[in-house]
Amino acid sequence: MRTRAVDVNRVFHALSDATRRQMIERLGAEPVSVSELAKPLGVSLAAVVQHLQLLEECALVRTEKVGRTRLCRMEPAGLAVVEKWISERRSSWERKFDRLGELLAAEELPDVDP
Repeated sequence: MRTRAVDVNRVFHALSDATRRQMIERLGAEPVSVSELAKPLGVSLAAVVQHLQLLEECALVRTEKVGRTRLCRMEPAGLAVVEKWISERRSSWERKFDRLGELLAAEELPDVDP
């Protein structure tokens, strides 16, 4: 696994493309060769290689040479970066909604006249 930091913006950019998302979905099932990955996509092998380069830069995919074949597999590090980013935003909003709920509940208490 790569030790350099993964930029969440680059990961979102990589995932913004439908072809790259299809590739990620396919690789989530099992590792496959570049040519097998390209078959159902309807794009050239050269285009698949370019997509793979970006996915590798974002630590979403890892490729390795096995004999005469380049094997591709999922690399969860990039998704972990996105998951962390989303989780941090979710936590922030949940705290805000909790506080709003507390404020609304406090307003609903009946007034008691002495």
